[in-house]
Amino acid sequence: MKLYRPITIAVGVLFVLLGGLTRLLDPSSVYEDRTRIITKGAIGEDVKLFDSTVTVTRMRFAKSFAEDKDDSPRVDTEGVFVAVEYDAVRGTKDPGTNSATLTADDGSVYAPVSEIIESGINFTEPGFARSGALVFEVNPSDVVGLTFELAPYGELFNTLNQELAIDLGVPDEEIAERSIEQAEDQYVIPDSVVRVA
Repeated sequence: MKLYRPITIAVGVLFVLLGGLTRLLDPSSVYEDRTRIITKGAIGEDVKLFDSTVTVTRMRFAKSFAEDKDDSPRVDTEGVFVAVEYDAVRGTKDPGTNSATLTADDGSVYAPVSEIIESGINFTEPGFARSGALVFEVNPSDVVGLTFELAPYGELFNTLNQELAIDLGVPDEEIAERSIEQAEDQYVIPDSVVRVA
């Protein structure tokens, strides 16, 4: 009886290793998360995040930005800044913490600039709305297909993850070049406003 236990354990370990190797042979199954839901939208559309709502109200290109017009120093770039202004209405369910990124058609991913403390959308209390803005520094040759993405942050034990993907309306090179040429000299980050939804 004792002779068969080590062999049984070895066979079990072998099957686990074979299962892992089989899964690695198909990369799509490694990265596929069946619990993840991606909700898509566009500028001006109310996009549901569980029972909360996120609306990207405006997207602007700028050569520099400042936190306020008079006191804060101006931040310049060799690239271009993309400011995403949003309105977030909190529902009854806590949407949790999240992280925001911009993704271009070629797969480049941009995080909000480090000078701004926020890296995602902060929801307020249920029944209230909060407006705000996030600023990203982007390569000017890489703005086609920009998508604002919002993903849960640190939700290890969620059984259902929802992400947002909002198209920022730069479908081709011609519109990208025109948008960059018309970029404003300085973008001033608007104050965050909380109001009853």
